[in-house]
Amino acid sequence: MSETVLTSRAGSVLTITLNRPDKLNAFEASMHAALREALREAEAAHVRAVVITGAGRGFCVGQDLGEFKRIPQIGDALRERYHPNVLAIRALEKPVIAAVNGPAAGAGLSLACVCDIRIAAESATFVPAFVNIGLVPDAGGPYFIRRLLGTPRAFEWMASGRRLSSEQALEWGLVSEVVEDARFGERTAELAATWAALPTRAVAMTKQLFDHAERASLEDTLRLEAELQAAATESEDFGEGASAFREKRKPQFRGR
Repeated sequence: MSETVLTSRAGSVLTITLNRPDKLNAFEASMHAALREALREAEAAHVRAVVITGAGRGFCVGQDLGEFKRIPQIGDALRERYHPNVLAIRALEKPVIAAVNGPAAGAGLSLACVCDIRIAAESATFVPAFVNIGLVPDAGGPYFIRRLLGTPRAFEWMASGRRLSSEQALEWGLVSEVVEDARFGERTAELAATWAALPTRAVAMTKQLFDHAERASLEDTLRLEAELQAAATESEDFGEGASAFREKRKPQFRGR
């Protein structure tokens, strides 16, 4: 694994850390490949929740503009570097938490919004950045930010390029929780452990349902929910959950 991305595991939680702290974890070529490798590691059955965060004082400020000048075809770079990791995160059959520990800008903001859950440190900021240098949103940002905020607010924010504080992001529903900096690591670990203890297959199928519903008709959504519910009833976790409910005890899910 490249040192530009680090992984560590605590129980069934895998933490993926973007590791270019001197550049506020800006993306460059080797970092995309390392992130893809880390996401492959996250596919393992023993991993039941994933955290993506940044080293140092930043989450990720998007593309390293020093490298940007040396990329001959930006469209090809997006298709070859960014898009596979966007799709890999959505394909992970487990919850992915963006632990936004500092500035998230440009494609770094998009990365946070591709994840299933976002938690922010008090000092975190959220900056579209694209329009500020004459570019358009990319790396999945237009799709996921519109989904989170609705078209009018998402357009106004992306097209104006204004910075949001963590509290504003919470007010808008961009993040689900803001934590004081001193407790951020501890709270992120608590949250990830909570998600990892849930019935992983049911969480994964719920993720699949909501992704599908974004582009499907009601009839197609009803069809898929029936298929997935039938599969869920055959899982070990459903058996455990039903037994625990009857016995009035806390279930012990195994992600199977």
